[in-house]
Amino acid sequence: MRKTLLAAVALLAAGAAAAQMRSIDATELTTVGKVLPTSHPWHRIDTAVYKGFTRGENRQVRCTAGLAVAFKTNSPRIDVVAEYLYEQRGDNAPGISYAGYDLYIRKNGEWLYAASQVPRQRSEPLTLVADMDDSEKECLLYLPVYSELGSLKVCVTEDSYIEAIENPFRHKIVIFGSSFTHGVCTSRAGMSYPMVIERQTGIQFCSIACSGNCKLQPYFAAYLADAKDADAIVFDAFSNPDAAMIEERLIPFIERIREGLPETPLIFVQTIYRESGNFDLKKRAFEEEKKAMARRMMAVAMKRFDNVYFIDKEGLTGDDHATSADGTHPSDLGYWRWAQNLQPELLKIFRKHGIR
Repeated sequence: MRKTLLAAVALLAAGAAAAQMRSIDATELTTVGKVLPTSHPWHRIDTAVYKGFTRGENRQVRCTAGLAVAFKTNSPRIDVVAEYLYEQRGDNAPGISYAGYDLYIRKNGEWLYAASQVPRQRSEPLTLVADMDDSEKECLLYLPVYSELGSLKVCVTEDSYIEAIENPFRHKIVIFGSSFTHGVCTSRAGMSYPMVIERQTGIQFCSIACSGNCKLQPYFAAYLADAKDADAIVFDAFSNPDAAMIEERLIPFIERIREGLPETPLIFVQTIYRESGNFDLKKRAFEEEKKAMARRMMAVAMKRFDNVYFIDKEGLTGDDHATSADGTHPSDLGYWRWAQNLQPELLKIFRKHGIR
């Protein structure tokens, strides 16, 4: 009897706590990281408009990697409720990254980590953070790296307010890339290197990363050519294709983008060293061949096209061989180092084009 009574009291308390929260559709807040408008608010590319993607690519561009929601609230507690349409599951990244949320709150002018959680039952309410004070907080909520959301609501306490804010980031830098740029093996959604650079510089990065599928395809070039308001485009373009693909596809890829964006800076970044090649000579040779071809073809591209750049920097993730998560992808430390080492190289080019 006593256990039954305690259970009933617990249920009533849980119900009362739930009743104290109210929700707002996240589409009423500020979306950060979107390249072009989409008919579905949480897709990165409108696959009803842009065609040619494989089934896997189609699924990936509907995932929310790199997207964030910005708002202000005085609520001491923040919850989210989402409907999941798809979730990638893998052994090399936790659910908090693939299906969870990563919350930052601005403090003393910097984005400070606040919480990262994933709902155990994916479409049930999730409390991200509670027991805060009731001061106004400027919030940045990164969405799952590898899930497709049907809907998203942000919840605050009943007596609190929640409002959209202006996009806290300036400019629009589009970044197209591999699983590295996608954020595979990160521990949470805001730890991919473009998102780290975004928070550190205040410059907006809009990710069109597709894990394993960034291979200089013409239909991706056609999409990027429509990003008329992009201040620059950054490419992690040499991580997925082999040397033959790079040789065959790079120049036509740039040509197609230049049809729509004749002057926009296009910044290509050399792929990183993979720790799987430390002892496997075949893998090492494969990666070195790719790098050599990238250097050769980028030399051709930079002579042929204006405002095309190549960042060929060794040791983006460090040179101590201590940052690999699975032999291919970096750990959080590796991604953080990648951001620190790439950032100054990007900023040099940005400044040449008035991007500050």
